[in-house]
Amino acid sequence: MQDYEESVSFLGTWGPFQRRVFFLLCLTVVPCGYNLLSVIFLLASPPHHCHIPAHSNLSEEWIQASIPLQRSSCSRYELDLVQNLSAMGTRPKVFLSSLKQEGCKDGWIYSTEYYQSTIVTECFSSWALISEDCYVAFVADTTLLHLYYRFGRKPVLFGSIAMLTIFSGALAFAPSWPVFTVLFFMLGMGQIACYIVVFVLGSEILIGSSRVLFSCLFLPFVYVIAMMLLPGTAYLVRNWRQLSLAMTVPGIACIPLWRLVPESPRWLVSRGRLQEAEFILRLAALNNRVEPPDVIFLSVEKTTSQKAESLSFLDLLRTTNIRYITLILWFSISVSYFGLSFNMSSLNGNPFLNYFLLSAIELPAYVTIWLAARSLPRRLSFISFTLLGVLALLLIQVTLHTVVLAFTLALVLLGKYGIMAGTGMLYIYTGELSPTVIRNTAMSTCAMFSRAGSAVSPYLLQLAVFYPFLPWIVVASLSLLSVFFCIFLPETFRQPLPDTIQQMPPTQR
Repeated sequence: MQDYEESVSFLGTWGPFQRRVFFLLCLTVVPCGYNLLSVIFLLASPPHHCHIPAHSNLSEEWIQASIPLQRSSCSRYELDLVQNLSAMGTRPKVFLSSLKQEGCKDGWIYSTEYYQSTIVTECFSSWALISEDCYVAFVADTTLLHLYYRFGRKPVLFGSIAMLTIFSGALAFAPSWPVFTVLFFMLGMGQIACYIVVFVLGSEILIGSSRVLFSCLFLPFVYVIAMMLLPGTAYLVRNWRQLSLAMTVPGIACIPLWRLVPESPRWLVSRGRLQEAEFILRLAALNNRVEPPDVIFLSVEKTTSQKAESLSFLDLLRTTNIRYITLILWFSISVSYFGLSFNMSSLNGNPFLNYFLLSAIELPAYVTIWLAARSLPRRLSFISFTLLGVLALLLIQVTLHTVVLAFTLALVLLGKYGIMAGTGMLYIYTGELSPTVIRNTAMSTCAMFSRAGSAVSPYLLQLAVFYPFLPWIVVASLSLLSVFFCIFLPETFRQPLPDTIQQMPPTQR
């Protein structure tokens, strides 16, 4: 089979065609970056305490005293006993230590300092989902629906943007928690599919230095900037239903881009659709003002031996390289990444500013990824960045309960920087290891295992009940696990992308 990149080298690496694809694809990633961690604001649990009904006829002093200093969001002193003591004219502080406690039978009062309403505050009032347990974990994370490579990159990209937009808007009209869960599940499938397909499409159309610039720097930069826009929107729009409607705007703005973004010629060649691939490439040559060869692909007959094959998830698992990545690396690093994001809610301070800083730290991380991708091996880069994040997370144990909270925040951000840089290198590494015929399936399956990790990560907060530092220790340990398995993967630095499964490099022994 003729080498694809050699066949299309006549186009150059940075002509008008490549620049147009470059910037258009960066724009299409805005909707998924904007919606990535919307769950933090939609499902936020503001500070709250047990509601004391007005008909209890308690003085303000007794109402304040009826809430225990510890577990104040979970319980109150038995209201009947408090009413009896109040009627006797007793001072509140006399008998408090001896009173029994009860659950919040009359609901909760939520602080409106940061949020006008969230799913949590509305569930406990309008949707009547009161639980006997103190902490109710509202997690509506998703797993990526397996998007088979046979449908092409472009339809899947815009289909995922459509899903993201439609179901974001539908959230605003959810009448109950089960309906919200289903809608958010569908939204999540669109969100993760969007970034993966943009990454794959850009990696296949662009070659050389422009591909590295796109995948390592510009695409992640635009993605992070979109993430940074969300806390600003959430700050201005404090109602979760209105915020859900605002989340549809980036997707609607991307609709006109359908006519401007081409299909991947590389994918078309891998499917044996040579005429369509040549048509796109000849238009690209016209845009770049270069003369294409008379025949772009010499081996017209069955350019790929897998033209008639129907590769699937099972074929993916038969390749040892991808199996290591999908089953171990992506799950572990995803738990670390999302665990850091969700654990940020346990820190004091303004949630909008914390989220903004947590997103902004990814910008220098991606600059580092870009510089490393140009001159450093993939495996060494991933291991180095991830170990830096592990070290910062382990040091949090020293500063978590110190007076100067800025130290803890700085270590969290440094940990996020290291884990994010490692995650970014893993995207590049996975794309370079995966052959064209199954690259979209590979990346999507990696995203599926990544989402399995993100679904587990919110529950890390629960581990703090046993030991305050345990969530951070688990995140660091999983990152170390991903480093260990990365050792067995082959190096792909400055190697041509494989087009078939047979061209994949073997694992290290």
